[in-house]
Amino acid sequence: MFMQMVDGTIVTTALPRITADLGASAQAQLLVVSGYALAFACTLLTAARLGELVGRRIMFLGSVAGFTAASVWCGMAGSAGELVAARVVQGGAAGGMAAQTIAIVGASFPRSRHAQAFAVYGAVAGFAGMVGPILGGALVTADVFGLGWHSIFLINVPLGLIAFGLALRYLHLGRPERRERLDLPGAVLSSACLFALLVALTDIQQNGWRAGPLAMIAVAAAGAAVFVAQQRRAARRGGAALVRFDVFGDRGFALGSVLITVFFGLFTAFVFAISITLQEVLRFSPWQTGLLMTPFAIGACAGALASPMLVRRWGVRVLAAGIAGFGAWVAIGAGYLSLTGGAISVPLVAGPVVLAGLGVGLFSVPLQPVILSGLDQRQLDATSGLVPTIEQIGNALGLALLSAVFFRAHTLSGSVTMFAAIAVAALGTAVLTLALPEPADRR
Repeated sequence: MFMQMVDGTIVTTALPRITADLGASAQAQLLVVSGYALAFACTLLTAARLGELVGRRIMFLGSVAGFTAASVWCGMAGSAGELVAARVVQGGAAGGMAAQTIAIVGASFPRSRHAQAFAVYGAVAGFAGMVGPILGGALVTADVFGLGWHSIFLINVPLGLIAFGLALRYLHLGRPERRERLDLPGAVLSSACLFALLVALTDIQQNGWRAGPLAMIAVAAAGAAVFVAQQRRAARRGGAALVRFDVFGDRGFALGSVLITVFFGLFTAFVFAISITLQEVLRFSPWQTGLLMTPFAIGACAGALASPMLVRRWGVRVLAAGIAGFGAWVAIGAGYLSLTGGAISVPLVAGPVVLAGLGVGLFSVPLQPVILSGLDQRQLDATSGLVPTIEQIGNALGLALLSAVFFRAHTLSGSVTMFAAIAVAALGTAVLTLALPEPADRR
């Protein structure tokens, strides 16, 4: 998880150096970042199903090996085109790892321990996502062994070897009881729909609302309708559907899916807005931006680790309070920026930044075990690729809507307005969260 999350963000601070070294065009720069994300998102559903068919252990080990090898390829790339190709392979392998996570946790721990296991998982994810830009800036600045930007990819080699060795030693999941075929038409259709949707949203993020990407979204929606019908037909005939839509019959999972989409869009928009505001508006360096957001990561980790105990006592009210607290501190931050004209006192804002991160940790980490608590083990397996796919759609929606609506011009007033909008959306999410059913162990 650490490798997967770091590689999604570590490249951002090294991109100027990569561009100068490889002579990358603007399009190639975009593909270095988005190629990884697209391959990751489009792989998840198929990789999760493959894990069911061939075994989670085999799929996970193969994906870790592929990710490590692709990282070496990225680190040795001699041209922008080669780096883009390597990043696509790396993103696909990352999807292969991520798609097994929920099923592995579900099978490896008793249901009573899921909250604690997901808390550790969430803390690592939050920390890795925030530390990525900091680590990237540090590695490029330190120029370790004269490797320059290459080191941001080659650092995955020791991490990958450790992950492979630990999984080989400790991950002992049984082989699948029965052999089924992969739903190849469903895999192709789902990947094509996701690709069209995410490419369109990426284009909107870069260029605003245009007819082309809107048409692609319409095509993706039509394809998704065909995919749902095809999957339902396959399930009725007793075939091995790629997605089990019966999981949406559980109220907790159905409502939780909406919350996941909204939260990941909200959080991705927040991180993007922070980066734009600090670097483009207030002229912070990437390194200073990363350092200022470190207290946020610390708060998120603390919230993640405390959340299981708090949820056992107070239930979904903890999640609602967490996201409401995040929204409140973002609103206060918007007011602070407006009053000071963008003059930030780092010691003064450190405390509120920690508390905003705490709120995110209290909401995001227990959300997954709460919405999955009403599902049986087979349904739990079926969500292993579905949940991270929903997260990726939320990420893309958040960035596209934020950049298209608020950030065509990078101004302080635009930043204040956008943070205010994020705060309102967070408070609305808190209200919706209260409609979640209580976790099974509290009923």
